[in-house]
Amino acid sequence: MVSWLVTDRFKGVSSKPYDALNLALHVGDRAIDVFKNRTILTDNHNLCLENLIYMDQTHSDNIQIIRDSSLNKIEDCDSIITNLANTPLMVMVADCIPILIWDDKKNVIAAVHAGRKGTFKEISKKTVLHMAEHFDCKKEDINIHLGVSINSCCYEVSRDLADITIKNFGAKYIIMRDNKYFLDLQTLNFDQLISVGIKEKNIDISKECSCCNKDYFSYRRDGITGRFAGVIVINGSK
Repeated sequence: MVSWLVTDRFKGVSSKPYDALNLALHVGDRAIDVFKNRTILTDNHNLCLENLIYMDQTHSDNIQIIRDSSLNKIEDCDSIITNLANTPLMVMVADCIPILIWDDKKNVIAAVHAGRKGTFKEISKKTVLHMAEHFDCKKEDINIHLGVSINSCCYEVSRDLADITIKNFGAKYIIMRDNKYFLDLQTLNFDQLISVGIKEKNIDISKECSCCNKDYFSYRRDGITGRFAGVIVINGSK
């Protein structure tokens, strides 16, 4: 059985501006506090800390299949896939979309980091295609959660970036308000997933905006800050 979660920023040990459950080592927080936070996370959710896999996220469309649960950190990567039990996959965010993907029939899971650059490179769509190619996952059996992230209410972009979006993907993903341009990453990812055969009923999108809701870290809102995470795991006997 697959289980997943998206963390908030509470019940950790990090000090401001990373308070409190910062799970990222690359943002300037004390490493000892990050490791304590990861221990809190895994203890609270009965996960195996030693097998926790996370990525050096680079806003790429690089996808890695995890076949060794001892690797822990995957370099230059924004999507990880595995069929290993008791091997939690973690994606860390502070406005980008944490996308969690699973196929209960094949017991295959994925964690995807989809910011603007990764979304423009269609990383969520490519991850689904990767699962189909390497694990024989059927599109109709794949379920997807798009976690808490910055929404179009707050994701203001430049005119140039708006024009690029419209040219490459369509006008529906740019919302105009007060002569400003706002990007809808959630709908863009949704449509990319639908385009490769994922059923609409199998895609769940969080309505929470990380920038609006101070329960979550937001780079757009705060600048220097921590990272919350999406985590997914195949549960097995230990």
